[in-house]
Amino acid sequence: MDSIEELPPLSQRVPEVSLPELPRDLGLAWRPLTREDARQLADLIAIIEETDASPFRTSYEETVELFEGDWKNFDTDTIVAVNAKGEFLAYGLLHIYPGDDTLTRVFLDGGVHPTAREVGIGQSLVDWLTARGQQMLRETGTRLPARIAAYVQDNAPHNWTLFEKAGYEARRFYKTLRRDLSKPIEPISIGSHLKVVGYDRALDEAVRLAHNDAFRDHWGSQPRTPEAWVQGRSMFKPEWSFIVLDETAQTVEGHPMVAGYIHVGKYEHDWEVAGYSSGYIELLGVRRDYRGQKIALALITEAMRLLHENGIEYAELDVDSENPSGAFGIYTNLGFEVTTGSRMFSLEF
Repeated sequence: MDSIEELPPLSQRVPEVSLPELPRDLGLAWRPLTREDARQLADLIAIIEETDASPFRTSYEETVELFEGDWKNFDTDTIVAVNAKGEFLAYGLLHIYPGDDTLTRVFLDGGVHPTAREVGIGQSLVDWLTARGQQMLRETGTRLPARIAAYVQDNAPHNWTLFEKAGYEARRFYKTLRRDLSKPIEPISIGSHLKVVGYDRALDEAVRLAHNDAFRDHWGSQPRTPEAWVQGRSMFKPEWSFIVLDETAQTVEGHPMVAGYIHVGKYEHDWEVAGYSSGYIELLGVRRDYRGQKIALALITEAMRLLHENGIEYAELDVDSENPSGAFGIYTNLGFEVTTGSRMFSLEF
């Protein structure tokens, strides 16, 4: 998204709303989350994911990461329902990433314990999160297009209804793909000026710049600030990741020219649920000026080769089914197959 569309201020486009009352059924008390709640929150998320037959599980380390980021305000943008025994029965979180420059986005997440369902708590929670999201957008004061968004797994259709009743529409669809690494992996040759190297944390800033360039034309994508770029990396495994360098060029900032990169994560806690070991491709990007040079293919095949050498059975990833770089076709041509999916529900302003 290169062009910046300026509209009337969000205070004129987003309704002014008050936060709705949350239900007190089951003796619930509602309060903001704190960092000290990470363990209990992780336990609640685990129960929800198990009940909903989620294809993955959220680890304690990933839950701790939800509390990272100086841009987040836990006092106003989180909520948890606690019963008389001190047990967590529902939760919600919202945040706006720093760095959004052509679209202001609020992301929300939440869930309800299975024993607290069917009494309206889920809908009330979505309504509260939506109202708070609208307040957050108005508080930004920007004139950019804006969005309140939530990602919902396809295996949990009961959650679709909650968002649809709140006025959301499913606007983007994602597929989870996997590739059996026991099948042949053909090497890919790239230009002599390009070199595939193991991931070097010293090049992290150069990779961030490459990422921002690579995703400029991806639907809904916004630049990552240095702080946001390093957040959420508890499962990132540099030893399984790679960079493609153009040894004949450098960036205007003076960094080595990263033409492409692949981030692979090790989500070992998901393997028992899935029934196999895997390496998860968290990010894959190629600078726009370097597209069409088989860089993405080289990165994927190099990562798959290394995973196979490490005894890993599958490579996995999620992809936007309408990715402008043709990523879905690239993966299927490499032998990736669809397993599950998810969708993004949003309100647009």
